Amino acid sequence: MSATVTSLILVPTPIGNLEDITLRAKRALTEADAVVAEDTRVTGRLLQHLGIAKPLVSFHVNNEHRMVEQLVRRMLGGERLVLASDAGTPAISDPGFLLVRESLRAGLRVECLPGATAFVPALVVSGLPCERFAFEGFLPHKKGRRSRIDALKAEERTMVFYESPHRLLRTLQEFGAAFGPERRASVSRELSKLHEETIRGTLSELIAHFAAHEPRGEFVVVLSGAIPQA
Repeated sequence: MSATVTSLILVPTPIGNLEDITLRAKRALTEADAVVAEDTRVTGRLLQHLGIAKPLVSFHVNNEHRMVEQLVRRMLGGERLVLASDAGTPAISDPGFLLVRESLRAGLRVECLPGATAFVPALVVSGLPCERFAFEGFLPHKKGRRSRIDALKAEERTMVFYESPHRLLRTLQEFGAAFGPERRASVSRELSKLHEETIRGTLSELIAHFAAHEPRGEFVVVLSGAIPQA
C-alpha cells in the first residue's frame, strides 16, 4: 500500500450541534470502506442523519489493543478507514493513539481533519489567557490523582481539564485546596448545545455555585496558571 494514499482519516464529529459537521468530514465518511467508531450506536445515528450507510467497526478502550493489528492489516490490504469518536476529535481523551501509531509504523498515511473539539471553545470563552495553555484532559479517578494535581501547582500556563458531572464538585474542591480558593477558573458545559453555559469566577465561587446547582452534562474546566515568580 503506497504511503501517498491516505489509509486512515481521523474525522472530528459534532460535540452537540449536528450542524458542526464539515463538508470534508461528510465526504471522508462517504468514501470510507468502513468507519471505526468508539460507540457504533452513536456514530450510527450520525451516519443515519447524514444519509450515509457504511460498515461500522467497534473500537474502544476495552478492545483497542486487540483490534489495532486487525485494522492495520485491513488498511495494508487496500481499505480506507475513518476513525470517529463519539464527539469531537478522535484521540483527544478518546481511543485512537494506538491505531495512529501502528498505522504510521506500518508505513500507512494518516490524516486528521480539522473540526469540532470541546476544549478550544471553552478555553477561548473562559476569559483567561490562552496564548499558552496545558491540556490535561481527564484527571485519574484514584491512583495518581493527588500527585497529578500537586505537580501542576507551579504551572504558569492556563490549564484545561475534562470532567464528568459526578466528579465536578469534588474536582473543584480539590483544586481549591491545592491552588487556593481565589484562583480564577471557568466551567463550561453542553458546548454547542441548546443549554450551553459557562460559569466564571474564583474557585470558591464556582464551588458554591455547583454545591447549590447539581452539575449536569459534560464539563470543561479552565484554570488560570500560577503567577510567575520574579
